[in-house]
Order: sequence, then structure tokens, then C-alpha cells
Amino acid sequence: MRLMMILAVLVLSACQHVSTPPPIVGEIRDLRTGQALTAQELVLRLAKPSRLIVGEQHDNRDHHELQRWLLQELGEQRPQGSLLLEMLTPDQQQRVDDVRHASTRPTDLPDALAWEPGWDWNLYGPIVRFALTQPYPLLAANLDTVEVRAFYARTPILSGARSNTAPVKAELLAQISESHCGLLPASQMPAMLAVQQQRDRRMAERLLAAPTPALLFAGAYHARKDVGVPIHTLDLGAPEAPTVLMLAQQGSEVTDEMADYVWYTPATPAPDYCAEMRKQFGK
Repeated sequence: MRLMMILAVLVLSACQHVSTPPPIVGEIRDLRTGQALTAQELVLRLAKPSRLIVGEQHDNRDHHELQRWLLQELGEQRPQGSLLLEMLTPDQQQRVDDVRHASTRPTDLPDALAWEPGWDWNLYGPIVRFALTQPYPLLAANLDTVEVRAFYARTPILSGARSNTAPVKAELLAQISESHCGLLPASQMPAMLAVQQQRDRRMAERLLAAPTPALLFAGAYHARKDVGVPIHTLDLGAPEAPTVLMLAQQGSEVTDEMADYVWYTPATPAPDYCAEMRKQFGK
């Protein structure tokens, strides 16, 4: 009996340790307490909630390497229920399911998934390839293009006390303007805001419906506790908001209102997207 107890303790102890070091060195902090964490401590905490959102900077390679690592490490702490991606739309779901259940992988996986070229496959490919080998489902979390066009053409009424507040809409409008380098005409801003919030609402719906523990990878503003998917889950009646880990570059400001945890990665030079956008707008 004593030997069996020792073995059980050893097995439990093994399950409580991160098996491989993270690919990126950086500062990790619990924003609720200000406590600095190790990667191992973070994984153990993230393994507890039933719903988790990891916010990313879409073009940051470090963030995607960390997402791939977190996905594997969390799966070793407890069975993963599902992975949801902002980068997948409902009309791709059947393709994803077909690939998951196929006896052999297609030689051209992006083509088989109808992967959207706007999402750099070199960054997202390792995450998708890993997820497709796992027993849990890989799920679409975004809107279809047809839906986006419909919401843009006719702004729907959004229900929910939290997501409809003036501060939330003002913050999102400021982000939309900044991300478009201040070049969007004022007349387009309400429609752009509607699409942003409908994306958040869809991700919230999908996250709440997904098998748990559910994990969503999405852009930073979609992930934010104060303006993104989490407030939509509460507006939809969830008893508590998902836990949020924000991946952010050193020098960025992430507060406890935005996320529960932050992992600061090394700062990298930002591409000059505005120069290209000015060309498109003829400015």
C-alpha cells in the first residue's frame, strides 16, 4: 500500500511540471496581484479555468510559438476539450473536420482547409498542424465573409448591457481608427464597429458552446476583458468571464482591466503598414 501511495504521488508530481521550456524568454505577470510568474506556474494556473482566451499580435512570430507551446503544455496538465481560432470561419469547418478524420494528411494542407491568405500560414501552420493531430476538435470562431458584408451593409442591433456601453464603443472606435492609420472616412466607422463587435459576439457564442476546457486564440482587442469577447460572454449569460492571457511586446501597456495574465515578449520592429495603406487611399 505504501509503495502504491508513493507511486501515485510521483505520477501526480510529474503531471504538475512543465515538460519542456518555453521557446521565448520573457516576463510573465499575474495582473491581478502583480506577482511575477515562471512559465511553469503560469501553465498550472491556466490549466484550471474551463474557458481561456490567449490574445496575440497577429504578425508576431514569438506569440505563435508560445501559443503552440501552451497548447501542448496545457494538454499535458489535463485533457483539452477544444481549440477555437479567430482565423477559421464556419464555411471552413467541414474541411477542417474532414482533414482531422482523414487517414492521411493532404499534401497541400492550406489548400485543403481553404486557408485565408491574410493569415500568414508560416506563423499559424505549426499550431494548426499540431491541433489536427489531437483528439479534441479544432473549431471555427469567426464570421463568414458573407456575414461580414451583411453586417457592414446593415448595422444590426447588438443586445447586452456591457458591450453596448459608450466607453467600450469609444475604445473600439479609437482602435479601428488607429489600425487604419486614421485614413477611414468617418462615415465608415459605425459599420466597422458593428463588424468588430459582431466578431466578438460570434467568438463568445462559439467559446460558450465549445467542449471544455476550451481555448480561443484571437487578436489582442478581441481577447481584452474590458472591450472584447469576455464581456460578450457575460452579456450572453455566462456566470463568469473566460480567463485571459495577453501576449504583448515589451513596452506595451497591459492592465488588469484588459487581462488576467500577461506574457511580455521581446520587442520587434513593426512593419510600416501605414505607408502601404496611404498608397491604397491615395494619401
